[in-house]
Amino acid sequence: RPRFCSLLHLGRCQRWPVAPLASPLRARVPTRGCGERNRRLEDFSARLAAGPTLQHFLRNASPPQETRPQLAEEPEEPEPYLTSMLGVQLYLETYGCQMNVNDTEIAWAVLQKSGYLRTHRLEEADVILLVTCSVREKAEQVIWNRLRHLTALKSKRLRSQAPLRIGILGCMAERLKEAILHKEKLVDIVVGPDAYRDLPRLLAVAKTGQQAANVLLSLDETYADILPVQTSPDATSAFVSIMRGCDNMCSYCIVPFTRGRERSRPLASILQEVKVLSDQGVKEVTLLGQNVNSFRDTSEVQFRLAAAPGLSRGFSTIYKAKEGGLRFAHLLDQASRVDPEMRIRFTSPHPKDFPDEVLQLIQERHNICKQLHLPAQSGSSRILEAMRRGYTREAYLELIQHVRDSIPGVSLSSDFIAGFCGETEDDHQQTVSLLRQVRYNVGFLFAYSMRQKTRAYHRLLDDLPAEVKRRRLEELISVFREEATRANGAMVGRLQLVLVEGPSKRSAAELCGRNDGNIRVVFPDTEMEDGTDSGAVVRAQPGDYVLVKVTSASSQTLKGVLFRRTTLRESAAHR
Repeated sequence: RPRFCSLLHLGRCQRWPVAPLASPLRARVPTRGCGERNRRLEDFSARLAAGPTLQHFLRNASPPQETRPQLAEEPEEPEPYLTSMLGVQLYLETYGCQMNVNDTEIAWAVLQKSGYLRTHRLEEADVILLVTCSVREKAEQVIWNRLRHLTALKSKRLRSQAPLRIGILGCMAERLKEAILHKEKLVDIVVGPDAYRDLPRLLAVAKTGQQAANVLLSLDETYADILPVQTSPDATSAFVSIMRGCDNMCSYCIVPFTRGRERSRPLASILQEVKVLSDQGVKEVTLLGQNVNSFRDTSEVQFRLAAAPGLSRGFSTIYKAKEGGLRFAHLLDQASRVDPEMRIRFTSPHPKDFPDEVLQLIQERHNICKQLHLPAQSGSSRILEAMRRGYTREAYLELIQHVRDSIPGVSLSSDFIAGFCGETEDDHQQTVSLLRQVRYNVGFLFAYSMRQKTRAYHRLLDDLPAEVKRRRLEELISVFREEATRANGAMVGRLQLVLVEGPSKRSAAELCGRNDGNIRVVFPDTEMEDGTDSGAVVRAQPGDYVLVKVTSASSQTLKGVLFRRTTLRESAAHR
């Protein structure tokens, strides 16, 4: 009976018969079976010659990531094992941060190319995929509850229908793969943030009734050659991922363990995607990354000779300085030149990576929003050290002052954690005082939730009762709202440049949008002067830039009246 060897290629297993090899000792002794063995060897050689060559596998293998990838590709024939997926109805749900929104668009781009159809009705779905967040325990609990609901839906599926397949994507998939697949047995596939290219194969495996998973983290995957498919085709804004992963290793943070090490997309692919979005009519792009302003493109040899910018004064890192590469200031400069009528934002940065070149560029360019996210996390230097943030309260406040001196009128936002390990009442009050001193326009505040794998999990004690964390969080939220109302109140009576997003959720008679500082603005849907076409009277449409005179302000929203339609260039000229 002939033995077989297997050649595994892109999920397909081809088997070629191999004759048993004679031992060296037996090969020297003439026997009656020599003629038979020779015939077998000749037969094997003939079949091997007729089989696939090395070029066959090289031609079909996935090409390495190129420096200048082509986002628009010619349609390809689907892989044979995927043809049965054509027309399958896919339902996507997204939880968590903007990176997950972008991940959803990447996953949909991959599956759309494989013949899947998108549905927004849960009851029509053949496949349900949840793009998940793992930053806090509450976020994970929401997913567990949703999975149990979907599993109940799965059990009610009619026998006449194909079985419903459920999958978990993103950070929670990487962190809790074993529990999701084997302990709870609630899903069919588990896919980590770096394995979205493998979705078609994994779903094909799941269709056979088996569970499938790929949660391997990558040192180089950036999906640079995949053009994300907008989940809302008529949206006025879009996210563009410029880098993935994080090297900061803050003691509370799970991101380095769920999304891996930092790696940046090639500059050319980012600019090409921004250009495509501009051609589609998108008016605002947000550059995304876990540590967006540490962007470093080393995709071409000449880039590696570039000088490394210094850190913000008084800031440090746990890793050695990274030499070479095109940096964030260069990317920001080039992205802002693609379309002068397209706004550019970026999130989420680390305060350590704000060299003067970046601040100067934000001040000079009329289409780079005068808004910065500067995550503080705590107002106590002692807690900041325990968090491994790389700065003190004093260094952070010095940076805040430098930012405000460099960019007059800048809008600031921040993140804060209440009740971190070992936080005393005095530490908490220092955070309260920081909120009052800086007076942020926008804030994101949460109670501390310990995550497995983090340094805090291994080295620190989560010693604060839940009720203490809750009380401190409520106080931080109260103080933030009080100060944000004052900060936003300074805009009352002034004109704000607003990008119209669409009707307000509370009233069809009102429109809403966001100003340069990323603050929500609501105003009546009335006729106005068209500043771009003298004498005309028009109504605002999604994607229009309009000037709104602010009449009232709260901690989260500005209200006002329409003044006129305008452009980014025209409004900048009259600042």
